Amino acid sequence: MIPALPLRGACRCGAVRLTVTAPPLITSACHCRGCQRMTASAYSLSILLLDAGLAVEGETVLGGPHGPEQRHHHCARCLSWLFTRIEGMPEIVNLRATMLDDLAWFVPFLETATDEALPFARLDAPRAFASLPPAADFPDLMAAFAAQSPFAEETSHG
Repeated sequence: MIPALPLRGACRCGAVRLTVTAPPLITSACHCRGCQRMTASAYSLSILLLDAGLAVEGETVLGGPHGPEQRHHHCARCLSWLFTRIEGMPEIVNLRATMLDDLAWFVPFLETATDEALPFARLDAPRAFASLPPAADFPDLMAAFAAQSPFAEETSHG
């Protein structure tokens, strides 16, 4: 399936609406204990985006601190974990993929914190790292994702 922008989504209660207008830079699954606890699941699914490509309507609150460098935004009403902003990287945002209305296109390209993965939960993503990839690896990772992304057709035309 080739998705079309914009992508739309919401929190569980619908009080916060999300609109994605830029193609993902990377899709991922994080197996860290923090994500396991915040999602009450084996991992979190994310879409790394340019910040300018995400519009948020509704009130969010910060929660689930993982450290001073990460700002986890939640719906102020239902407390769904919506997205994370990373201090010092204002140009990007990490959207929880499951907030989107249609995920038929979503496949994790990258797995992080595989050293913390539950034994049954590995996804065999094309790229995997025991913790987080080094920052220097991201340009190559984003280029590799872009080459196989379901949005490749759309980004090549516009």
